[in-house]
Amino acid sequence: MDKMKSIQNRRVRNLIIIFALTAVIVSVSTYAWFIGMRTVGVSSFDVNISSTESLMLSLDGVDWDYTVSINENTVSPQKYPDNSNWWAGKGLIPMSTVGQIDPGSSRLMLYEKLSFTATPGGYRLLASQVENQSENQDGYVAFDLFIRNFTGADYIVGLNRDDEEAIYLTVDSEVNVHESGGVAGTGIENSVRVAFAEIGRVIGTETDAQIIQGITCTSDDNVTGICSAATIWEPNDTSHVKGAIGWYETSCRKRIGTPTKELTSYDLDEPCGTVIDGLAYPTYAINKPIPSGSNVDIYDGPAFNGYVSDKEGEKGFLQVQDTFTDTMKYFTGTRRPTFITLAPNSITKVRVYIFIEGQDIDNYDFSSIGKQIQVNFGFTKERFTEDDFDYEGRDANQGLGPDDIDLTAPRITLVGDEVIELTVGDGFEDEGATATDTKDGDLTDDIQAVGTVNTDVPGTYRITYKVRDTSGNLGIKTRTIIVSE
Repeated sequence: MDKMKSIQNRRVRNLIIIFALTAVIVSVSTYAWFIGMRTVGVSSFDVNISSTESLMLSLDGVDWDYTVSINENTVSPQKYPDNSNWWAGKGLIPMSTVGQIDPGSSRLMLYEKLSFTATPGGYRLLASQVENQSENQDGYVAFDLFIRNFTGADYIVGLNRDDEEAIYLTVDSEVNVHESGGVAGTGIENSVRVAFAEIGRVIGTETDAQIIQGITCTSDDNVTGICSAATIWEPNDTSHVKGAIGWYETSCRKRIGTPTKELTSYDLDEPCGTVIDGLAYPTYAINKPIPSGSNVDIYDGPAFNGYVSDKEGEKGFLQVQDTFTDTMKYFTGTRRPTFITLAPNSITKVRVYIFIEGQDIDNYDFSSIGKQIQVNFGFTKERFTEDDFDYEGRDANQGLGPDDIDLTAPRITLVGDEVIELTVGDGFEDEGATATDTKDGDLTDDIQAVGTVNTDVPGTYRITYKVRDTSGNLGIKTRTIIVSE
Protein backbone atom coordinates (compact mmCIF):
# COMPACT_ATOMS: atom_id res chain seq x y z
CA MET A 1 0.00 0.00 0.00
CA ASP A 2 2.79 2.42 0.95
CA LYS A 3 4.62 1.57 -2.28
CA MET A 4 1.55 2.29 -4.41
CA LYS A 5 0.96 5.58 -2.60
CA SER A 6 4.59 6.51 -3.20
CA ILE A 7 4.23 5.79 -6.91
CA GLN A 8 1.06 7.86 -7.11
CA ASN A 9 2.72 10.75 -5.33
CA ARG A 10 5.69 10.60 -7.69
CA ARG A 11 3.34 10.45 -10.62
CA VAL A 12 1.90 13.85 -9.77
CA ARG A 13 5.02 15.27 -8.15
CA ASN A 14 5.32 18.16 -10.60
CA LEU A 15 1.66 18.99 -11.06
CA ILE A 16 -0.64 21.06 -8.95
CA ILE A 17 -3.63 21.03 -11.23
CA ILE A 18 -4.16 19.34 -14.59
CA PHE A 19 -7.30 20.05 -16.55
CA ALA A 20 -8.07 17.77 -19.50
CA LEU A 21 -11.02 19.15 -21.42
CA THR A 22 -12.19 16.84 -24.16
CA ALA A 23 -14.97 16.83 -26.74
CA VAL A 24 -15.63 20.55 -26.93
CA ILE A 25 -17.97 20.63 -29.90
CA VAL A 26 -18.42 23.82 -31.93
CA SER A 27 -21.37 23.66 -34.30
CA VAL A 28 -20.53 24.04 -37.99
CA SER A 29 -23.60 26.16 -38.63
CA THR A 30 -22.81 28.84 -36.07
CA TYR A 31 -20.75 32.00 -36.31
CA ALA A 32 -18.28 33.60 -33.95
CA TRP A 33 -18.00 37.18 -32.66
CA PHE A 34 -17.29 39.03 -35.88
CA ILE A 35 -20.45 38.11 -37.79
CA GLY A 36 -23.46 37.01 -35.78
CA MET A 37 -22.05 36.01 -32.39
CA ARG A 38 -24.60 33.24 -32.33
CA THR A 39 -24.34 30.38 -29.89
CA VAL A 40 -21.43 28.02 -30.32
CA GLY A 41 -22.72 24.62 -29.26
CA VAL A 42 -20.80 22.68 -26.62
CA SER A 43 -21.22 19.04 -25.68
CA SER A 44 -20.55 17.55 -22.27
CA PHE A 45 -16.88 17.06 -21.45
CA ASP A 46 -14.80 16.13 -18.43
CA VAL A 47 -12.20 18.10 -16.50
CA ASN A 48 -9.74 15.89 -14.65
CA ILE A 49 -7.68 17.51 -11.90
CA SER A 50 -4.67 16.13 -10.02
CA SER A 51 -2.54 17.59 -7.26
CA THR A 52 0.70 17.09 -5.39
CA GLU A 53 0.71 15.59 -1.91
CA SER A 54 0.99 19.09 -0.40
CA LEU A 55 -2.29 20.16 -1.97
CA MET A 56 -5.79 18.72 -1.92
CA LEU A 57 -8.71 19.64 -4.13
CA SER A 58 -12.45 19.87 -3.70
CA LEU A 59 -15.49 20.93 -5.71
CA ASP A 60 -17.65 21.57 -2.64
CA GLY A 61 -15.30 22.24 0.29
CA VAL A 62 -16.40 18.97 1.93
CA ASP A 63 -14.93 16.07 -0.05
CA TRP A 64 -11.16 16.42 -0.50
CA ASP A 65 -8.83 14.32 -2.61
CA TYR A 66 -5.68 14.53 -4.70
CA THR A 67 -7.78 14.07 -7.82
CA VAL A 68 -11.29 15.20 -8.75
CA SER A 69 -13.32 14.81 -11.92
CA ILE A 70 -15.46 17.62 -13.28
CA ASN A 71 -18.20 17.34 -15.86
CA GLU A 72 -21.63 18.79 -16.49
CA ASN A 73 -23.15 16.71 -13.71
CA THR A 74 -20.56 17.41 -11.01
CA VAL A 75 -20.62 21.15 -11.73
CA SER A 76 -24.40 21.34 -11.52
CA PRO A 77 -26.00 23.88 -9.15
CA GLN A 78 -26.93 21.01 -6.85
CA LYS A 79 -23.28 20.42 -5.90
CA TYR A 80 -23.72 22.60 -2.81
CA PRO A 81 -26.27 25.27 -1.76
CA ASP A 82 -26.04 28.75 -3.28
CA ASN A 83 -23.07 27.97 -5.51
CA SER A 84 -22.65 29.77 -8.83
CA ASN A 85 -21.32 26.90 -10.97
CA TRP A 86 -22.44 26.96 -14.59
CA TRP A 87 -22.06 24.77 -17.66
CA ALA A 88 -22.57 27.17 -20.58
CA GLY A 89 -26.36 26.89 -20.73
CA LYS A 90 -27.26 26.49 -24.39
CA GLY A 91 -23.65 26.80 -25.48
CA LEU A 92 -20.53 28.96 -25.61
CA ILE A 93 -20.87 32.50 -26.94
CA PRO A 94 -17.80 34.61 -27.79
CA MET A 95 -17.36 37.21 -25.07
CA SER A 96 -14.65 39.64 -23.96
CA THR A 97 -13.06 40.56 -20.63
CA VAL A 98 -9.95 42.10 -19.13
CA GLY A 99 -10.34 39.98 -15.99
CA GLN A 100 -12.15 42.45 -13.71
CA ILE A 101 -14.04 40.90 -10.78
CA ASP A 102 -17.19 42.53 -9.45
CA PRO A 103 -16.57 42.84 -5.69
CA GLY A 104 -20.27 42.72 -4.87
CA SER A 105 -20.99 39.39 -6.59
CA SER A 106 -17.46 37.91 -6.65
CA ARG A 107 -17.91 37.11 -10.36
CA LEU A 108 -15.98 37.85 -13.53
CA MET A 109 -17.22 40.85 -15.51
CA LEU A 110 -17.87 39.72 -19.09
CA TYR A 111 -19.05 41.72 -22.11
CA GLU A 112 -20.96 40.60 -25.17
CA LYS A 113 -21.87 42.12 -28.50
CA LEU A 114 -24.86 44.46 -28.41
CA SER A 115 -24.64 45.63 -32.02
CA PHE A 116 -22.24 45.00 -34.84
CA THR A 117 -22.29 46.54 -38.29
CA ALA A 118 -19.91 46.81 -41.24
CA THR A 119 -18.17 50.13 -41.89
CA PRO A 120 -15.95 51.31 -44.79
CA GLY A 121 -12.85 50.15 -42.93
CA GLY A 122 -13.89 47.54 -40.41
CA TYR A 123 -16.84 47.00 -38.06
CA ARG A 124 -18.47 49.31 -35.56
CA LEU A 125 -18.92 47.66 -32.18
CA LEU A 126 -21.42 48.23 -29.40
CA ALA A 127 -21.25 46.04 -26.31
CA SER A 128 -23.14 45.40 -23.09
CA GLN A 129 -22.17 43.70 -19.86
CA VAL A 130 -23.27 40.10 -19.49
CA GLU A 131 -26.00 39.88 -16.85
CA ASN A 132 -24.18 37.30 -14.75
CA GLN A 133 -23.76 39.17 -11.48
CA SER A 134 -26.90 37.82 -9.80
CA GLU A 135 -27.34 34.61 -11.78
CA ASN A 136 -25.56 32.91 -14.65
CA GLN A 137 -26.23 33.56 -18.32
CA ASP A 138 -25.63 31.31 -21.32
CA GLY A 139 -22.26 31.51 -22.99
CA TYR A 140 -19.46 30.25 -20.70
CA VAL A 141 -18.41 27.49 -18.30
CA ALA A 142 -17.71 28.44 -14.68
CA PHE A 143 -17.02 26.40 -11.57
CA ASP A 144 -15.49 26.83 -8.13
CA LEU A 145 -12.36 24.89 -7.25
CA PHE A 146 -11.18 24.81 -3.63
CA ILE A 147 -7.42 24.29 -3.15
CA ARG A 148 -6.02 23.37 0.26
CA ASN A 149 -2.32 24.20 0.57
CA PHE A 150 -0.53 22.31 3.35
CA THR A 151 2.71 24.27 3.10
CA GLY A 152 3.64 25.86 6.42
CA ALA A 153 1.81 25.85 9.75
CA ASP A 154 1.20 29.59 10.05
CA TYR A 155 -1.75 31.33 8.37
CA ILE A 156 -1.27 34.99 7.50
CA VAL A 157 -4.67 36.67 7.64
CA GLY A 158 -3.80 39.80 5.68
CA LEU A 159 -3.59 39.69 1.89
CA ASN A 160 0.03 40.17 0.87
CA ARG A 161 1.28 38.45 -2.28
CA ASP A 162 4.83 38.60 -0.98
CA ASP A 163 3.80 36.11 1.73
CA GLU A 164 2.52 33.56 -0.78
CA GLU A 165 4.01 30.71 -2.82
CA ALA A 166 4.66 31.07 -6.54
CA ILE A 167 2.81 28.67 -8.85
CA TYR A 168 3.90 28.13 -12.47
CA LEU A 169 2.10 27.05 -15.64
CA THR A 170 3.51 23.76 -16.95
CA VAL A 171 5.15 23.82 -20.37
CA ASP A 172 2.95 20.98 -21.63
CA SER A 173 -0.19 23.08 -21.20
CA GLU A 174 -1.84 23.41 -24.60
CA VAL A 175 -5.01 23.87 -26.61
CA ASN A 176 -5.34 21.85 -29.82
CA VAL A 177 -8.01 20.72 -32.22
CA HIS A 178 -9.06 17.27 -31.02
CA GLU A 179 -7.63 14.46 -33.13
CA SER A 180 -11.08 12.87 -33.35
CA GLY A 181 -13.62 15.07 -35.09
CA GLY A 182 -11.76 18.39 -34.99
CA VAL A 183 -10.85 20.55 -37.98
CA ALA A 184 -7.43 22.15 -37.70
CA GLY A 185 -6.55 25.60 -38.96
CA THR A 186 -9.83 27.42 -38.33
CA GLY A 187 -8.65 29.62 -35.46
CA ILE A 188 -11.04 28.41 -32.74
CA GLU A 189 -8.14 26.80 -30.87
CA ASN A 190 -6.43 30.20 -30.68
CA SER A 191 -9.49 32.02 -29.33
CA VAL A 192 -10.13 29.93 -26.20
CA ARG A 193 -9.37 31.59 -22.86
CA VAL A 194 -9.30 30.20 -19.31
CA ALA A 195 -9.61 32.68 -16.43
CA PHE A 196 -8.66 31.94 -12.81
CA ALA A 197 -10.25 34.30 -10.32
CA GLU A 198 -9.03 33.96 -6.73
CA ILE A 199 -12.08 34.94 -4.70
CA GLY A 200 -10.90 34.50 -1.12
CA ARG A 201 -9.32 32.13 1.38
CA VAL A 202 -9.57 30.78 4.91
CA ILE A 203 -7.16 29.02 7.23
CA GLY A 204 -6.22 25.55 5.97
CA THR A 205 -7.54 23.80 9.10
CA GLU A 206 -11.08 25.12 8.57
CA THR A 207 -13.64 22.28 8.45
CA ASP A 208 -16.94 24.17 8.48
CA ALA A 209 -18.36 23.58 4.99
CA GLN A 210 -20.61 26.63 5.16
CA ILE A 211 -17.65 28.93 5.82
CA ILE A 212 -15.57 27.36 3.02
CA GLN A 213 -18.42 27.30 0.50
CA GLY A 214 -19.44 30.82 1.43
CA ILE A 215 -16.07 32.41 0.66
CA THR A 216 -16.54 35.69 -1.23
CA CYS A 217 -14.46 38.75 -2.05
CA THR A 218 -15.58 40.28 1.25
CA SER A 219 -13.34 39.81 4.29
CA ASP A 220 -14.85 38.86 7.67
CA ASP A 221 -13.74 37.13 10.87
CA ASN A 222 -12.99 33.93 8.94
CA VAL A 223 -12.45 34.92 5.31
CA THR A 224 -9.62 36.87 3.72
CA GLY A 225 -11.20 38.46 0.64
CA ILE A 226 -9.04 38.64 -2.48
CA CYS A 227 -11.07 39.74 -5.53
CA SER A 228 -8.04 40.81 -7.57
CA ALA A 229 -8.16 40.70 -11.37
CA ALA A 230 -8.36 37.18 -12.76
CA THR A 231 -5.32 35.55 -14.30
CA ILE A 232 -6.24 34.80 -17.92
CA TRP A 233 -4.35 32.18 -19.89
CA GLU A 234 -4.12 32.78 -23.64
CA PRO A 235 -3.01 29.64 -25.48
CA ASN A 236 -1.43 29.76 -28.94
CA ASP A 237 -0.73 33.49 -28.78
CA THR A 238 1.71 33.35 -31.69
CA SER A 239 -0.47 31.15 -33.94
CA HIS A 240 -2.67 32.84 -36.55
CA VAL A 241 -4.55 30.85 -39.16
CA LYS A 242 -4.62 31.79 -42.85
CA GLY A 243 -8.37 32.39 -42.86
CA ALA A 244 -8.24 34.88 -39.97
CA ILE A 245 -5.33 36.76 -41.54
CA GLY A 246 -7.15 36.94 -44.86
CA TRP A 247 -10.35 38.15 -43.20
CA TYR A 248 -8.50 40.90 -41.37
CA GLU A 249 -6.52 42.05 -44.41
CA THR A 250 -9.69 42.14 -46.52
CA SER A 251 -11.91 44.02 -44.08
CA CYS A 252 -9.56 46.39 -42.22
CA ARG A 253 -8.45 49.80 -43.50
CA LYS A 254 -6.25 52.40 -41.81
CA ARG A 255 -8.39 54.53 -39.51
CA ILE A 256 -7.72 58.27 -39.56
CA GLY A 257 -10.95 59.79 -38.20
CA THR A 258 -13.66 59.47 -35.60
CA PRO A 259 -17.12 58.51 -36.98
CA THR A 260 -16.82 54.82 -37.78
CA LYS A 261 -19.48 54.94 -40.52
CA GLU A 262 -17.90 57.80 -42.49
CA LEU A 263 -15.72 57.20 -45.57
CA THR A 264 -13.48 60.07 -44.47
CA SER A 265 -12.59 58.18 -41.27
CA TYR A 266 -10.51 55.66 -43.23
CA ASP A 267 -7.75 55.70 -45.80
CA LEU A 268 -9.34 53.24 -48.19
CA ASP A 269 -6.09 52.90 -50.14
CA GLU A 270 -4.09 52.04 -47.04
CA PRO A 271 -4.59 48.56 -45.57
CA CYS A 272 -4.06 47.88 -41.90
CA GLY A 273 -0.84 46.38 -40.59
CA THR A 274 -0.06 42.83 -41.63
CA VAL A 275 -0.62 39.99 -39.16
CA ILE A 276 2.26 37.51 -39.32
CA ASP A 277 1.86 33.91 -38.25
CA GLY A 278 4.47 33.24 -35.59
CA LEU A 279 4.28 36.65 -33.87
CA ALA A 280 2.19 37.54 -30.83
CA TYR A 281 -0.34 40.38 -31.06
CA PRO A 282 -2.27 42.02 -28.22
CA THR A 283 -5.98 41.44 -27.70
CA TYR A 284 -7.81 44.75 -27.34
CA ALA A 285 -10.51 43.47 -24.99
CA ILE A 286 -13.66 45.25 -23.84
CA ASN A 287 -13.45 46.67 -20.32
CA LYS A 288 -16.77 48.54 -20.05
CA PRO A 289 -20.06 48.85 -21.96
CA ILE A 290 -19.78 50.46 -25.40
CA PRO A 291 -22.83 52.67 -26.07
CA SER A 292 -24.09 54.09 -29.37
CA GLY A 293 -22.09 57.04 -30.62
CA SER A 294 -18.90 55.76 -29.00
CA ASN A 295 -17.25 55.20 -32.40
CA VAL A 296 -15.40 52.03 -31.46
CA ASP A 297 -14.04 49.80 -34.22
CA ILE A 298 -13.22 46.15 -33.46
CA TYR A 299 -9.70 46.71 -34.83
CA ASP A 300 -8.97 49.84 -32.78
CA GLY A 301 -5.43 49.71 -31.43
CA PRO A 302 -1.89 50.37 -32.64
CA ALA A 303 -1.29 46.75 -33.65
CA PHE A 304 -4.20 46.59 -36.09
CA ASN A 305 -5.44 49.85 -37.63
CA GLY A 306 -3.17 52.25 -35.79
CA TYR A 307 -6.04 54.21 -34.28
CA VAL A 308 -5.99 55.23 -30.61
CA SER A 309 -8.72 57.67 -29.58
CA ASP A 310 -8.07 60.22 -26.86
CA LYS A 311 -11.29 62.14 -27.27
CA GLU A 312 -13.80 62.40 -24.45
CA GLY A 313 -16.42 59.67 -24.64
CA GLU A 314 -14.26 57.36 -26.74
CA LYS A 315 -11.37 56.52 -24.49
CA GLY A 316 -11.09 53.35 -22.45
CA PHE A 317 -13.65 51.02 -24.01
CA LEU A 318 -10.92 48.74 -25.33
CA GLN A 319 -7.64 48.01 -23.59
CA VAL A 320 -4.81 45.57 -24.04
CA GLN A 321 -5.84 42.36 -22.32
CA ASP A 322 -3.30 41.38 -19.67
CA THR A 323 -2.98 37.65 -20.31
CA PHE A 324 -0.54 34.90 -19.44
CA THR A 325 0.52 33.64 -22.85
CA ASP A 326 2.19 30.53 -24.18
CA THR A 327 5.16 32.74 -24.99
CA MET A 328 5.61 33.34 -21.25
CA LYS A 329 5.14 29.66 -20.57
CA TYR A 330 8.33 28.82 -22.43
CA PHE A 331 10.55 31.22 -20.47
CA THR A 332 13.15 29.17 -18.63
CA GLY A 333 15.31 29.42 -15.53
CA THR A 334 15.01 32.57 -13.47
CA ARG A 335 12.96 34.24 -16.24
CA ARG A 336 10.06 31.86 -15.65
CA PRO A 337 7.07 34.00 -14.58
CA THR A 338 4.67 33.22 -11.76
CA PHE A 339 1.16 32.27 -12.86
CA ILE A 340 -0.75 32.52 -9.55
CA THR A 341 0.20 32.50 -5.86
CA LEU A 342 -1.25 30.55 -2.93
CA ALA A 343 -0.94 31.37 0.75
CA PRO A 344 0.57 28.76 3.12
CA ASN A 345 -1.81 26.76 5.32
CA SER A 346 -4.84 28.01 3.42
CA ILE A 347 -7.96 26.97 1.54
CA THR A 348 -8.40 29.20 -1.50
CA LYS A 349 -11.58 29.44 -3.54
CA VAL A 350 -10.66 29.80 -7.22
CA ARG A 351 -13.45 30.47 -9.69
CA VAL A 352 -12.53 29.07 -13.12
CA TYR A 353 -14.05 30.42 -16.34
CA ILE A 354 -13.76 28.85 -19.81
CA PHE A 355 -14.87 31.07 -22.69
CA ILE A 356 -14.08 32.26 -26.20
CA GLU A 357 -12.45 35.71 -26.43
CA GLY A 358 -14.51 37.55 -29.04
CA GLN A 359 -11.83 40.19 -29.66
CA ASP A 360 -9.08 37.69 -30.47
CA ILE A 361 -7.73 38.29 -33.98
CA ASP A 362 -8.29 34.60 -34.83
CA ASN A 363 -11.96 34.63 -33.81
CA TYR A 364 -13.50 35.30 -37.21
CA ASP A 365 -16.41 34.01 -39.28
CA PHE A 366 -15.14 30.51 -39.99
CA SER A 367 -13.41 29.72 -36.69
CA SER A 368 -16.51 27.85 -35.52
CA ILE A 369 -15.88 25.16 -38.15
CA GLY A 370 -13.11 23.87 -35.88
CA LYS A 371 -15.74 21.81 -34.05
CA GLN A 372 -13.90 19.71 -31.49
CA ILE A 373 -11.00 21.01 -29.41
CA GLN A 374 -8.98 19.66 -26.51
CA VAL A 375 -7.54 21.76 -23.69
CA ASN A 376 -4.83 20.52 -21.31
CA PHE A 377 -3.11 22.64 -18.72
CA GLY A 378 -1.45 22.34 -15.37
CA PHE A 379 0.53 24.11 -12.68
CA THR A 380 3.68 23.26 -10.80
CA LYS A 381 5.56 24.55 -7.79
CA GLU A 382 8.87 23.67 -9.41
CA ARG A 383 10.50 26.68 -11.01
CA PHE A 384 13.24 24.80 -12.84
CA THR A 385 13.25 21.80 -15.14
CA GLU A 386 16.11 19.36 -15.57
CA ASP A 387 17.06 21.17 -18.78
CA ASP A 388 17.62 24.43 -16.88
CA PHE A 389 20.72 23.06 -15.19
CA ASP A 390 21.64 20.06 -17.41
CA TYR A 391 20.55 17.48 -14.85
CA GLU A 392 21.94 14.03 -15.63
CA GLY A 393 21.43 12.26 -12.30
CA ARG A 394 19.05 9.50 -11.27
CA ASP A 395 15.80 9.42 -13.20
CA ALA A 396 12.32 9.09 -11.72
CA ASN A 397 12.11 5.35 -12.45
CA GLN A 398 15.18 4.16 -10.62
CA GLY A 399 14.26 1.98 -7.67
CA LEU A 400 10.62 1.52 -8.67
CA GLY A 401 11.07 -1.88 -10.29
CA PRO A 402 10.58 -3.12 -13.88
CA ASP A 403 6.80 -3.32 -13.68
CA ASP A 404 6.25 0.18 -12.36
CA ILE A 405 4.97 3.12 -14.36
CA ASP A 406 7.35 5.06 -16.61
CA LEU A 407 7.51 8.58 -15.18
CA THR A 408 10.38 10.02 -17.21
CA ALA A 409 9.68 12.25 -20.20
CA PRO A 410 11.74 11.92 -23.38
CA ARG A 411 14.77 14.21 -23.57
CA ILE A 412 14.95 16.52 -26.59
CA THR A 413 18.27 17.94 -27.76
CA LEU A 414 18.35 20.77 -30.27
CA VAL A 415 20.55 20.48 -33.34
CA GLY A 416 22.23 23.88 -33.52
CA ASP A 417 21.79 26.86 -31.23
CA GLU A 418 18.91 27.37 -28.81
CA VAL A 419 18.82 31.10 -29.62
CA ILE A 420 19.45 32.24 -33.20
CA GLU A 421 19.84 35.89 -34.15
CA LEU A 422 19.13 36.90 -37.75
CA THR A 423 18.83 40.08 -39.79
CA VAL A 424 15.78 40.83 -41.94
CA GLY A 425 16.20 39.07 -45.26
CA ASP A 426 18.51 36.33 -43.98
CA GLY A 427 17.74 32.77 -44.86
CA PHE A 428 16.67 30.31 -42.16
CA GLU A 429 16.52 26.55 -42.22
CA ASP A 430 15.48 24.72 -39.09
CA GLU A 431 18.12 22.15 -38.11
CA GLY A 432 15.61 20.23 -36.02
CA ALA A 433 16.23 18.18 -32.90
CA THR A 434 16.80 14.67 -31.61
CA ALA A 435 14.93 12.80 -28.86
CA THR A 436 15.78 9.86 -26.65
CA ASP A 437 13.76 8.08 -23.98
CA THR A 438 14.93 5.90 -21.09
CA LYS A 439 12.60 3.08 -22.16
CA ASP A 440 11.64 3.71 -25.80
CA GLY A 441 15.09 4.71 -27.02
CA ASP A 442 15.39 6.95 -30.10
CA LEU A 443 12.21 8.97 -30.72
CA THR A 444 13.68 11.50 -33.15
CA ASP A 445 11.37 10.47 -35.98
CA ASP A 446 8.33 11.11 -33.77
CA ILE A 447 9.16 14.74 -32.95
CA GLN A 448 6.53 17.32 -33.89
CA ALA A 449 7.86 20.83 -34.60
CA VAL A 450 5.35 23.66 -34.09
CA GLY A 451 5.97 27.27 -35.11
CA THR A 452 6.89 29.42 -38.10
CA VAL A 453 9.62 31.95 -38.86
CA ASN A 454 9.29 34.89 -41.27
CA THR A 455 12.70 36.48 -41.76
CA ASP A 456 11.14 39.32 -43.78
CA VAL A 457 9.48 40.71 -40.65
CA PRO A 458 11.35 41.70 -37.45
CA GLY A 459 10.22 39.86 -34.34
CA THR A 460 10.87 37.02 -31.93
CA TYR A 461 9.75 33.64 -33.22
CA ARG A 462 9.70 30.27 -31.47
CA ILE A 463 9.74 26.71 -32.73
CA THR A 464 8.59 24.17 -30.16
CA TYR A 465 9.57 20.52 -30.47
CA LYS A 466 7.28 17.95 -28.81
CA VAL A 467 7.36 14.19 -28.50
CA ARG A 468 5.57 11.63 -26.33
CA ASP A 469 6.82 8.21 -25.29
CA THR A 470 4.63 5.10 -25.20
CA SER A 471 3.73 5.84 -21.56
CA GLY A 472 2.35 9.25 -22.49
CA ASN A 473 5.16 11.37 -21.00
CA LEU A 474 5.69 14.57 -22.97
CA GLY A 475 9.13 15.91 -23.83
CA ILE A 476 9.32 19.52 -24.97
CA LYS A 477 12.02 21.95 -26.05
CA THR A 478 11.90 25.41 -27.65
CA ARG A 479 14.21 27.25 -30.04
CA THR A 480 14.04 31.08 -30.19
CA ILE A 481 14.73 32.95 -33.43
CA ILE A 482 15.21 36.72 -33.18
CA VAL A 483 14.89 38.64 -36.45
CA SER A 484 16.22 42.22 -36.25
CA GLU A 485 16.38 45.07 -38.76
